[in-house]
Amino acid sequence: MKRGSFRELVAIVVIALGLALLIQAFIVKPYRIPSESMEPTLVIGQRVLVDRIGNRFGDPHVGDIVVFRPPAGAEQTTGPQCGTPPPDGQVCIDRTPEQADATFIKRVVAGPGDRIRIDDGHVIRNGVAAREPFILPCGNVEGCTFPREVTVPRGEYFMMGDNRRNSSDSRSWGTVKRDRIWATVMER
Repeated sequence: MKRGSFRELVAIVVIALGLALLIQAFIVKPYRIPSESMEPTLVIGQRVLVDRIGNRFGDPHVGDIVVFRPPAGAEQTTGPQCGTPPPDGQVCIDRTPEQADATFIKRVVAGPGDRIRIDDGHVIRNGVAAREPFILPCGNVEGCTFPREVTVPRGEYFMMGDNRRNSSDSRSWGTVKRDRIWATVMER
């Protein structure tokens, strides 16, 4: 191989790697599913592609699966997760003000201004039962029924895993601010 051809090859490889890194940093990023909270839709170890650029131009919609940083406390299995403990029969609506270091992936089940309550893991949004054929139901375990209706604050979103029995989500740690949602799942 001639010296000029070798330099050309090295330049092409460097440019390709640079473009790949830029695409992953700003446009599309692979993401590995770390837990069972999104089963049966997404399973542990599955890889998905997330759209990072589209999220900058529009708000997420109910039904979207998104990647975000939850409120501080969400990653804990013990101790306080909610900013202010909610009254009996109500989901957490008062999240902690800080952001967790962890990255979560969940489904948007309610947006700003929506009224929400949960009946055996099924979302009742604005008085109407959501069509959710993709969820794994709770089966009447604790933490699956919240009859007290709450309103999602402006600029915030309510997230739930599809595996309603085994998901740490907004029921326990509250809503997620819009600016903490950074990507939408585009390929499953």
